[in-house]
Amino acid sequence: MPFYVSPEQQMKDKADYARKGISRGRSVVVLQYDDGILFVADNPSRALHKISEIYDRIAFAAVGKYNEFENLRLGGVRYADINGYQYDRRDVTARGLANVYAQSLGTIFTETNKPYEVELVVAEVGADADTDQIYRLTFDGSVADEHGYVAMGGQADAVAQALKDGYEEGASLAGALRVAVRALEAQDSERRLEAKSLEVAVLDRNREHRLFRRLTARRIEELLGEEDSSAASDAGSDAGSDATPDSPSKADED
Repeated sequence: MPFYVSPEQQMKDKADYARKGISRGRSVVVLQYDDGILFVADNPSRALHKISEIYDRIAFAAVGKYNEFENLRLGGVRYADINGYQYDRRDVTARGLANVYAQSLGTIFTETNKPYEVELVVAEVGADADTDQIYRLTFDGSVADEHGYVAMGGQADAVAQALKDGYEEGASLAGALRVAVRALEAQDSERRLEAKSLEVAVLDRNREHRLFRRLTARRIEELLGEEDSSAASDAGSDAGSDATPDSPSKADED
């Protein structure tokens, strides 16, 4: 006698399975800064990237099973190249790509026994912060239009809360990077992330044509050091302003 499972229970089991797989991975943070969109991943590997360029103004970030989100990334690149060639490069948008990914993930989730254990962000940088686009896609094909920041994978709730506490609109690249790193460290109070343990990239609206660029470990260290120096300088200024005036010397009294 075949074992019967209701469709509702089957969908719930698939969703639980996918969520557990995603939560076992390392987190990725995406957030806006004054000159574009910043991507930061807790990823020491220099070969297996979680953050990649898709097209001129579009980038991709993912958590979960590498082989599964890599298949999706390659499909997105092919979609962008074909549409950009057949029509116009301006016709390739993050919204269109997010719709393609949503259809693929939704079909896989409903029609196969094993869902993809992935979560994605597709982002497109605009002429200013108001025209930036950030779309978050989950394993079942659901799409959310995000603003400001996104956290995926690992202990995403703890990372998202740290981002909420520290995020500021219009922050500099150094400031945004520091907020992202602190958010990733919020998963483990005893862990400190170094530059070599991070994968960092930006969509920089001030560049021409291809706006995606990766940051080297040296550049990451410089930015983190720049932010630390700024914080120390501000603390010194505050201490100086709060100090009481020196008492007059004997010569002044005379």
